[in-house]
This record gives sequence, structure tokens and C-alpha cells, in this order.
Amino acid sequence: MIDYTRDSKLTYFGLQTLQRSYLLQSQNRCVERPQDMFMRVALEIHRGNLRAVQETYDLMSNKYYIHGTPTLFNASTQRPQMCSCFLLTIKEDSAAGVFETLTQAMNIAKFAGGIGINAAHVRSRGSPMSTGGVSNGIIAMIKVFEAMSRFISQCGNKRASSIAFFIEPWHPEVFEFLDLRKNTGKEEMRSRSIFTALWVPDLFMQRVEKNESWSLFCPNVARGLNDVYGKDFEELYMRYEREGLASKTIQAQRLWRAIVESQIETGTPYILYKDAVNKKNNQKNLGTIRCSNLCSEIVQYTSREEIAVCNLASLALPAFVEEGVFNHEKLREVTKTVTRNLNRVIDRTLYPVQEARVSNHRHRPLGIGVQGLADVFAMLKYPFDSEEALCLNRDIFETIYFGALEASCELAREEGPYESYHGSPISEGVFQFDMWGVRPSDRWDWEGLRARIKQFGVRNSLLVSLMPTATTSQILGYNECFEPFTSNIYTRRTLAGEFQVVNSHLIRDLTKLGLWSPELKNLIIEHDGSIQKINSIPDSIKLLYRTVWELRMKAVIDMAASRAPFVDQTQSMNIFIPEPTFAQLTSMHFYGWRAGLKTGLYYLRTQPISSAIKFTVDKEMIRRGTESSSCSLDDENCESCAA
Repeated sequence: MIDYTRDSKLTYFGLQTLQRSYLLQSQNRCVERPQDMFMRVALEIHRGNLRAVQETYDLMSNKYYIHGTPTLFNASTQRPQMCSCFLLTIKEDSAAGVFETLTQAMNIAKFAGGIGINAAHVRSRGSPMSTGGVSNGIIAMIKVFEAMSRFISQCGNKRASSIAFFIEPWHPEVFEFLDLRKNTGKEEMRSRSIFTALWVPDLFMQRVEKNESWSLFCPNVARGLNDVYGKDFEELYMRYEREGLASKTIQAQRLWRAIVESQIETGTPYILYKDAVNKKNNQKNLGTIRCSNLCSEIVQYTSREEIAVCNLASLALPAFVEEGVFNHEKLREVTKTVTRNLNRVIDRTLYPVQEARVSNHRHRPLGIGVQGLADVFAMLKYPFDSEEALCLNRDIFETIYFGALEASCELAREEGPYESYHGSPISEGVFQFDMWGVRPSDRWDWEGLRARIKQFGVRNSLLVSLMPTATTSQILGYNECFEPFTSNIYTRRTLAGEFQVVNSHLIRDLTKLGLWSPELKNLIIEHDGSIQKINSIPDSIKLLYRTVWELRMKAVIDMAASRAPFVDQTQSMNIFIPEPTFAQLTSMHFYGWRAGLKTGLYYLRTQPISSAIKFTVDKEMIRRGTESSSCSLDDENCESCAA
């Protein structure tokens, strides 16, 4: 059943990543090979069903897809916690409620789960308490969670524990919240290992656009704003304004400037649009969705009684390029298998807390993502911002959504629909693209599938979420998730030393043209991984291998908007601007908001003003330059990702 020759399909750096973090160890010695890990995962999922075990093993070992990091870590171990993402709400705006949530988060962090926490309903600093005192506010509370996270991270976990906190922009402590990750300021007001995120209603964006006033409300006084969205939110918010309940009234653009300045300095807060998430979500029948997860691609209902959970896997898109053609039928088949596998993980996994088990068994959400989209475009000779790439992008995600729904319907026919199915949009025949007002292509029989779903239902409330794939894409040797190439050459650090790695597709194309040489490699290093100013490289190659820093961000947002009608959760969309200005970033945000995106920003990525000298460059040929380093094996950002 195991074919050890398939280890050779992995790159050297993929093997290094596996050996460092994923393969099982005993007494500090690696005791399994990559093929053993793939089989270990397949056996955990399917156990005695050997046909399904073999199918799953073959797909993973042949690099068609890979499960999320916790599944690779923990499958078939004594504690098989295989869930990647957990979404919590502070149980109650009280000391007891906060510390009960802290205990839940601690139990999740022990098992390497990524955590998102809604704290918008927690009273602000100075608000009266029932004890006669006043509240210390959310900043003091967040620092308690940060201390817990650091403690857990030092207890021998394979990767550090990470937490993202979500509030809404009407909270009185929003300015202090935006400063949490800044490098300057009082330490008691900083929590640099916590990730900040804003859950933004449309009303705020409209008031920024019109340069109107914005009111801040203590949630202990103006109750329920966190629990409504759309017109209901607007009516309640403006009612509280009329009643004079605001703690403070400011110009909306003043707060907007603080948000953008924080992003320029720290890369955060994440921006997710509350109304877009709730209006276009298959869990809207459960109640208002109040937050996302650590990586901003999961949007699920959570409450005091339920902790939302999601199990992740990513499809390796380059595997579906066959002789210069993208094989949509094969993608559909593999997506169906991945859907069945993730559905089985829900039943096999160990849950750190009971509230997570309750939620996952009631709603059975999945998170199917991708990696290597930029590799596909390079293989097919499509520039990232070309019309051909935009069309293929849409077709790929339409295929994934169709295959996932089809498999989930087949599972429902066998096992019944998920518990909270009735009353959901999908139970009424409403697909994700219907919520966007978009018509799908004629590639797949959507009306036939709609009829089958009305008859049998679906087994899973949500299916597609596009996560960052920082470490799993290193394992398979592809570019991260749906992003453009960040560089055509970068440094990978291993225990054996440092190595310059060049984009394999670029090497292939330059070799075919007879241009590849050590001297050309040094030139690419000298130009920080860019080939745009190297005269010997043809313009057609330059167009194909522009890095994300050389693309207009409008193209990245257009790509996200094009596939969004087939992504029923959301997508971890980064924005890359070398030296961002307030005007640039504001333009990007409003462009994404008007496009209807759910996630407006995961991270803002910028380039350093200066970088280190390149000692690896031949000094006789090039006398000065800087080193380009990307996603090394000791990069902490890679460890914070759930996939």
C-alpha cells in the first residue's frame, strides 16, 4: 500500500519542513518517512475501509492535496486533535465569563488550534461593574489571553499558539485596540503577539466615504449592536445615537486614518465586512456571525454555547495541469474525495472542549482551500493579471464548489443532512453565487444539483474557505494559496545551511531559451528576486514572472472578487504594497468593499526600506545589492498559519 519511491516527488525543502515539524519523533529522532505520515493520516480518517485508505494515501502522496497542519501533526496519535480553526465568543461580560473563555482557549491552544475571539460585547474601560468598581476594559483582558498564549507556546508545542481578537469599530476602546501591536508606547498597553481584527459594518464605511460623524458606544450601555447586521444594525445604531447613549462622537475619517496608519505600521488589523459575511453565508439561519478565525478565512456562527470549528485541507492545483491543459474533471473528482475525507475528520477528531464538539457535529462545516494558483498560471503561460488567468481562476473555484456540494449531497443521501440544515439558504435551493447575484457557467449541471439537494440536502453547512498555506505549500513545493509569486528567488534556511532557491518555472523557461546560468542567477539576486530590469530576458518572460510587488493590487482584488461567488466561507487575502500611503490603502479598501468581499484584508505586506548585503553574489560580477529572503524554515509567520 505504501510506495516509498514517492518521497522523491518532494523537494529537499519540503523534506526539511516535514522532518523539522511534522514527522513523528521518538527521543529526538525521526521515526517515520513522509509516506508513513500520509498513510497515518489516511488510516486515521478511514480506519478499516482499506479502499478509501488507499485512495486517500495515493492522492496525498501524489501531491493532489494535503490536509491541514493539525491533522498531519496529530492523526493516529494518542490525542488526534485534527481541527485547525476555533472561533469563540467571550462567554459573558463578567470576570467569570472571561476566565471561562480563557480556560477554553487554553485547552484549544494546547492542541495547536488557531483561535479567533469575539470581544465586541465586552464593556469598555471605566464602565461601572456590579461590584461597585469600574472595568479595566478589553486591553487588560487581551493581555491576560496573551500571557496564556505565551505560556502554552513554551510548553513544548510543535508550533506557537496564536490568537486573533475581533471588535467592531463602534467600541470605545477601538483606538487603543489599534495600537496594541505598535512598537512604541507604554508596554501595559501593548500586546504584540496578539493579532487584531475589525468586524466592520457597512454603515461605518458609508460614513467614512461621506466624511460624516461616528459614534462610539459602550456595549454595556448600548446593548445588542454585536448581535445584528444590515438594516437592523443601522436602525439600532442610529436609535442609540438619537437617545444620546454615545460615549464619544468623532469624525469617521479620524478613526479610518487610525486604522490605515496601524496597518501601515504593523500590517494589522485584519478587515472583515460584517454585512457581507452575514448576508452571504449559509449559516445565517443560526444567528449573527460575530467574528472570524486567526487567518480570516473562516466565517461561522459562534455563541456562548457553541465554539465554531473548521477542519482544513488544500488542493494542490498544479497537479491538475496535464499537457498544457487544466483538467477540471479530475479537480472535481479529487474535490469530492477531499470533501468526504474532511467530513470523516469531524467524526474522528479529538475535541479540546465540549462546546466545539457540539458545534461541529450540528453544522459540520468544512474548509477546502487551494495552493499553487500562481504555479498553474506559470505552467499555462498566463500572466497573473491577464483575462485568461481571471477566467481560469473563476472556473477553478466554480469546479471546486460544485464538486464539494455534489459530494456533500451524496453524503446527505447516505447519512442525512446536517442537524441545523432546515431553514438554511441551501435548504431553500440558494447557492453561494445566488447570494452574489451571479450566474455560473454551463460547465456543470447546477440545476440538476439544485434539485438533488432539495431532495436529499447536504451533509455540511459550509465547504470552501481559502486559507493561507504557509507550511503545507512548502511541503508540496508550490506557491502559497492563491497569491502571486512574492519573489523569483529567495533564501531557505535549514540545519544544513542557507540555500538560494529560484522559481522552478522560471528556470525551466530560461533553460529552454538557453539563457539560464550562474551569472543570471546572481543578477536575479542582485535585483531582489525581480527580472524586470535584466535586459537579456525576453519581455514575454518578464510579463509572466512579475512578482506581487510588480502587480497592481487591483488585479489581486479582482481575482478575489471573481472567485468569491464560489467561496461560501471567505479568503485570506493579503495586500502587497512596497511603500504604502494612506491614499493607496484607502483606495484598495474601498475597492474591495464595493466589490462585496467578505475579507477586505488579512495582512498588509510591505517591503523594508533597507536590507542586508548579499554576500552570496559574485563580487567580481556585481559589487552591491541586498538579499531577498522569503518564508524561511525558521520564520515565525509560517508557524502561525493553521494550514
